[in-house]
Amino acid sequence: MSAYASATVAAVSTDSEAACAQPLPVLGRDVTVPLVTGGEVTYAALDYAASAPALQRVWDDIAAYAPYYGSVHRGAGYLSQLSTDLFEKSRRTVAGFLGCRADDQVVFTRSTTDSLNLLAAALPAGCEVYVFETEHHAALLPWRAARVNILDAPRTPAAAVATLESALAGRDTSVPALVCVTGASNVTGELWPVQELAAAAHAHGARIVLDAAQLAPHHPVDVTGLDVDWVAFSGHKLYAPFGSGVLAGRSDWLLDSEPYLAGGGASRRVTRREDGGVDVDWHTTTARHEAGSPNVIGVYAIASACTALKEAGFDTLVAREQALVARVRAGLAEVPEVKVLSLFGDDAPRVGVLSFVVEGWNSSHFAAALSAEYGIGVRDGLFCAHPLVRTLLDNDPQEQGECGAPEAEPGERSLNAIRVSFGAGTPEEHVDRFVGAVKELVRDGARWNYRTEDGRCVPAPC
Repeated sequence: MSAYASATVAAVSTDSEAACAQPLPVLGRDVTVPLVTGGEVTYAALDYAASAPALQRVWDDIAAYAPYYGSVHRGAGYLSQLSTDLFEKSRRTVAGFLGCRADDQVVFTRSTTDSLNLLAAALPAGCEVYVFETEHHAALLPWRAARVNILDAPRTPAAAVATLESALAGRDTSVPALVCVTGASNVTGELWPVQELAAAAHAHGARIVLDAAQLAPHHPVDVTGLDVDWVAFSGHKLYAPFGSGVLAGRSDWLLDSEPYLAGGGASRRVTRREDGGVDVDWHTTTARHEAGSPNVIGVYAIASACTALKEAGFDTLVAREQALVARVRAGLAEVPEVKVLSLFGDDAPRVGVLSFVVEGWNSSHFAAALSAEYGIGVRDGLFCAHPLVRTLLDNDPQEQGECGAPEAEPGERSLNAIRVSFGAGTPEEHVDRFVGAVKELVRDGARWNYRTEDGRCVPAPC
């Protein structure tokens, strides 16, 4: 980093905080929303698994940097050089956050989905892919050019390892292979035995990529310690919702493949041929897969979030979140009509993500009532993990409506589930209000009338 740019970067970066407030300050914590029954209430954002609110720290860092915004890798001017330095410093920050090996590469993408599609495009010819049916669609669907082996849903962590070992046993180790697995389920929140799965993959000559979209915001991710080959995650789940993601890990497959996107930035030299075509000399660094003008604000937001979480201390964050998980589970356990979904059993360790169904309720109706009558934002549906939710609910796929939203009236049998999710920015009051609202709705029913509109339950007009 040049001396004059270094001084400015230091000036726009938020000072480290010796101690972080709990919950961590996030944007929107004081937003109020109207209730259909009258009045307003502070919004309880309990849909962190979809997109977590931005940390105030991240927003402050971005606001401080914004006046210095410039195009990355594209100019000799002060702001361009400063932005380039900040971009590359952010890369190093993310590598440290993930515990990357010295020769690993950190490639910036748009999201976890984009990261895994990038890796899919970089697979060697003939590569085999092994993926559990329990994965999010971002991890289940990108491997269209490979020979994909879909593994059945395991019912214990040990069964997951045994299932993978059985699938890999006897394979031709001269054929490249990749295992893709989540670190924490986006449906049940349950933690997967990543280190053991990595050991099984490597024992059979396969590589492994960790989908850490739901793990990284809640637990430390150590690429070296887990011995995974790649890790992917999204900024918008890590309290930095600016349309950026990360693929970090081994460089060889990435550098041996064609650029994910062809364009400026990925190319070192382009020359015309006499036949009218062009010859291209592609970069052999991370730039190979970062064509176009990078999203420097999104990348800096991720780095800022990584720094904030490390400074807050994952031990403290995990302990607090587990207390919230216990609070929610204990409250829901007092309602016989509620069934919490689980693959590995009720006692399985999990992050702040729980899905459930309520006997006698359509899940869309229940979620709509939580929002309209209590100001609580949760999610209902199949959570972009259709095979898993159908397995957990023992549903026939033919019963599902478009995008997993059933064409059902309030009160009909639910064909999908409700998900509540929370994290470092969640106040205790929000989870307490949620548990109280669940109990009231089950006991007393909704206080408002609802109708089905475009496959979803919404409050009916007065």
